[in-house]
Amino acid sequence: MPDRTPHATSTTERGSFCSARCACGWRGPARRARSQARTDAERHLVDAEAGTAPHGPLE
Repeated sequence: MPDRTPHATSTTERGSFCSARCACGWRGPARRARSQARTDAERHLVDAEAGTAPHGPLE
């Protein structure tokens, strides 16, 4: 059964770190490079489309 949780990613900054987040509750690791945080978000969306994405914070 496909995941029905909506996936909408964004990035947030805290100090000199940036992390990706998703509406489903997923959160990527803190990164110094914004580009890497965006890549984390893109990978999460690809995984979500394939049905292999984690379903909660830091899973």
